[in-house]
Amino acid sequence: MDKRLRVLLKDANTGHRLTEEEALLLFRTQGRDVWDVAAAADIGRQEKVGDVVTYVRNQNINVTNLCVNSCGFCGFSKKPGDAGIYFHNKDEIRKKAALAKKRNVTEICTVSGLHPDFTAQSYIDVYRLIHEAAPGVHLHASNPMEVAYAAKKSRMSTREVLSAMKEAGLGSMCGTAAEILVDSVRKQICPQKISTDEWVRIIREAHNLGIPTTATIMYGHCESVEDWVKHLALLREIQDETRGFTEFVPLSFIHMNTPLYKKGLARAGATGREDLLMVAVSRLFLDNFENIQVSWVKEGVKMAQLGLLAGANDLGGTMFEESISKGAGARNTDYLDPKEMERIAQDIGRKLVRRTTLYEVVP
Repeated sequence: MDKRLRVLLKDANTGHRLTEEEALLLFRTQGRDVWDVAAAADIGRQEKVGDVVTYVRNQNINVTNLCVNSCGFCGFSKKPGDAGIYFHNKDEIRKKAALAKKRNVTEICTVSGLHPDFTAQSYIDVYRLIHEAAPGVHLHASNPMEVAYAAKKSRMSTREVLSAMKEAGLGSMCGTAAEILVDSVRKQICPQKISTDEWVRIIREAHNLGIPTTATIMYGHCESVEDWVKHLALLREIQDETRGFTEFVPLSFIHMNTPLYKKGLARAGATGREDLLMVAVSRLFLDNFENIQVSWVKEGVKMAQLGLLAGANDLGGTMFEESISKGAGARNTDYLDPKEMERIAQDIGRKLVRRTTLYEVVP
């Protein structure tokens, strides 16, 4: 191992806060040095959260796939006239929520397409419906794009929308729609989405209103390593200020059915080396985050297990129903049995622990 790398990893494990330049160096690691970065991140994970692997028993309810936006990385959304459009009515939403309750989930997650007829009241009504049908289940829903869309359609401020959503039962908000928090990249992959500044503002508003959120990155398309570091630095800055992020979730680009890839504007997703380093460098750089989740939906179960050896401590959710990654071309995304999660954890000498959305242990 290069001496500079050895010193840097030792420093990172003894309290040194990585600079952006140092994060760049780690992301560019190749060869067997990748394992050294992963090992250092795993030490950081152990010191931060111990030797448990956590998961949440949850279910997705995607209300509609009809969407006014046309994001280049999305294979899920539909336009009027497309085949396969769906829009669940109130009875269907109630049935799905009641089924989730019957399955003993502690979390229902709902994020959908930006339906042309949706207003702030549409989201509020959905959240209330879910709470009526699944009382006591935590609602993890919306994201800054949905909040901005609802505010625009209803001529409200985003803060007013967030407050109304919270009153309707929103327990925490998804930190999705972040993709890459660099506007030059956003203009290529999602030009109709909110800007970096607006995403950051709405996340801060949510945290200040007592609505915790996740944090994400969607990587492996047409962004650069420098963009990864800018993104992570922004998340770390927000967390320094608000402490409102519950976890960081790297989302590896699923390319197969996406317009960006079909047009030759994006590469065929991240490599395994990049997936490992995204988890490892995030653990070392995001020193104010406790939880790093590895997405079995995006990376597959085997790669997810390797992520648990590279700084991650959380396997995400059981899901039960997943359509966004599936629409982009991912396979086997619907459900991961906790028994399989336990096998994965035990195989690397760790204990599987069930948690809530906010990382409280479920007996």
